[in-house]
Amino acid sequence: MAGNSNLHDSSRNKQDEFYTNLQLIEDELKHYRAHFEGKRVLCNCDDPYESNFFKYFAMNFNALGLKSLTATCYATSPVVYTQLDLFGEDFNAEAQSRRGGRVSSLAAAAGRSPRDRRIPYKIVINEVTDVNGDGRIDLADVEWLIKNKKNVLTKLKGDGDFRSAECVALLDEADVVVTNPPFSLFREYMALLMEHQKQFLIVGNMNAVTYREIFPLIRDNKVWLGNKSGHFWFKVPQHYEEKATDFKIDEDGQKWRRMGNICWFTNLDFPKRHEKMLLWKKYTPEAYPKYDNYDAIDIKKTNDIPRDYLGVMGVPITFMQYYCPEQFDLIGEFNHGQDNEFDLAVPRVNGKVMFKRIAIQRKK
Repeated sequence: MAGNSNLHDSSRNKQDEFYTNLQLIEDELKHYRAHFEGKRVLCNCDDPYESNFFKYFAMNFNALGLKSLTATCYATSPVVYTQLDLFGEDFNAEAQSRRGGRVSSLAAAAGRSPRDRRIPYKIVINEVTDVNGDGRIDLADVEWLIKNKKNVLTKLKGDGDFRSAECVALLDEADVVVTNPPFSLFREYMALLMEHQKQFLIVGNMNAVTYREIFPLIRDNKVWLGNKSGHFWFKVPQHYEEKATDFKIDEDGQKWRRMGNICWFTNLDFPKRHEKMLLWKKYTPEAYPKYDNYDAIDIKKTNDIPRDYLGVMGVPITFMQYYCPEQFDLIGEFNHGQDNEFDLAVPRVNGKVMFKRIAIQRKK
């Protein structure tokens, strides 16, 4: 499917720097505003130079009523210095000394290879005020705050990996986690959130709903999909190779890749999750054949779910963006019939193997 080759590259080559578009973040976050009042937000896979998650929460700190905002940077993140001049001379000089060199300004440093800048750090913001007196809160105020307030920007002792002890300690202090974790580490990242019982809103691939570690969480209504899903463009570092499809370079020379079946995973409730699908088609054996090896009917399109069938149905994974827990039960999946205890059978109709399906059943 278009857009999925980039996901496979992420898995094979560990190319995990896919920076989320600000508009995508704004469109999703507007559905959860009530969850952030008085909360401590953590973005623990986010270099503020590149992270639009940090940018969004910093600019909306007061509008959301946040108590604090923390962002941590991983040591091997390819910092490009395009968002904010946060560090200043002292911090930047140390970065240069670690490489045996020195520059006199941030602009000069930006001329060096982005992959050389590997200082892990954290930023903790407890307030954002209109320090420049222009009548609005924007990134200029955030930049001033970081440069002039002590202990806002500090170096981490380790490499900034979200699994490290100091980053886990920050996770324990947080109320809500919002970020785009590495696609290749999605299982580990989700497990950590669940172990520490955190509220979260994170970007992932919809195929993750069939993972052994993820499906039970969704089935038991501990995790669900967010408001929007689809094929989305992500900014990527300059060293990523060009591709024939799902790739572009904008007028500023920035590289972009499109990822397929992207969605949000969350445990923050929102109204759309409880909206029942309007079903209008009527079941007939001719229109809805059963699988050769399991007592369930095959549904090729989510819109084709019949309104009058109460048995088990195999539906496309894209059904999950419309799943309402008050309308359907999640029974399992149809894939290879052996991947995990929820993999019920190979979805085969008249000898033909169908695409992977989610097994669902209408609530009576």
